[in-house]
Amino acid sequence: MRRAAALGVALGIALLGSSACSSKPKVRQPTKLAELKSPEIKVEQVWSRSIGNGSGGFYAGLRLALEADALYTASVDGKVVALSPKTGATIWSTSTKARVISGPSVSGDLVLVGTLDGDAIALQRATGKEVWRANFASELTAAPVGSGDIVVVRGVDGKQFGLSAKDGSRIWSFDRQVPTLTLRGLSEPLILGNKVYTGLDSGKLVALNLADGVTAWEQNISVPTGRGDLDRLTDIDADLIASDNGLYVVTYGNDIALLDPASGESRWRRSIKSYSGMFADPKHLYVTDNDGVLWSLDPESGAVSWKQEGVKYRRLSPPITLGQYAVVGDYKGYLHWYENGEGRLVARNNLGGEPITAPPVSDGERLFVMDVDGKLAAYRIGTSR
Repeated sequence: MRRAAALGVALGIALLGSSACSSKPKVRQPTKLAELKSPEIKVEQVWSRSIGNGSGGFYAGLRLALEADALYTASVDGKVVALSPKTGATIWSTSTKARVISGPSVSGDLVLVGTLDGDAIALQRATGKEVWRANFASELTAAPVGSGDIVVVRGVDGKQFGLSAKDGSRIWSFDRQVPTLTLRGLSEPLILGNKVYTGLDSGKLVALNLADGVTAWEQNISVPTGRGDLDRLTDIDADLIASDNGLYVVTYGNDIALLDPASGESRWRRSIKSYSGMFADPKHLYVTDNDGVLWSLDPESGAVSWKQEGVKYRRLSPPITLGQYAVVGDYKGYLHWYENGEGRLVARNNLGGEPITAPPVSDGERLFVMDVDGKLAAYRIGTSR
């Protein structure tokens, strides 16, 4: 029941704000899109197709996993699919007969998904045939992830497990108490070398030894402030980002920071509140905040390069880049394209009218986007207009 209540928080928090001087909520209307009469670039759809029932109305951690051999995706009706990134043609398709709610992710020869009923499922990467299935006490809204011989599984009950990649048997466990009220999502664990990093609902970031689950360090990123329950939310729901500079983390408690992965010490931090996500390249760190503002920060210092408020309150997806352009999706299925120097809008297109919440992915030539109904499309930048 606590997690169901938190779902309402996650869906409504981008639209409603409360005033200390009034008991009536202030409705935050999504910004009306300004007409773009002369797009500066031409966005071409390469292919599109539908994947099952998408998230089926559930809050989901479904996403796209782009690898050299295939583009992997899944839907809540149990389908897991490997597609050709170039054409969208099916390489293989498997029915798990489970309510898949997170993933897929790829680790070695395995494709991993999580379910509403607490199952972690491992499939053969080459064929989609099931290798093993392990059950846990709570739903797995964060995708299982793996490296080498270990697969890491995280549930909404605050428990995390290290499993054998061979058969799914448990090797270690980690547990932290979950606050009474949290946002609905979970940050996906991030494996770097011999450590696994996890952002917790308490606003803490923890680093565990991948082999045995022993805590290497634990760091407060955000601490609860304010009087109301909503004001005190500090969840780390956005996925962590690794780069040559360090480890980027952003919280709903209004903190974004660059950390030293070895110690957890901050190299810089500033105030940005986000549950959506980030994307980093060598020259930019992009983040979509709780209000629907797209920020471009200097990745080494955190200094603001620009921010784009033309899509405020439109419940943005995590950002991505294609070439010299930053791209975000919104709750109406629009993709907004900005040049990365000054944040100027250069193009806009629509995937299908349904919310885009999964992180888009790119191979450098094409951009792949999926909405909550399971519509998936590939785009490229055509001849300039």
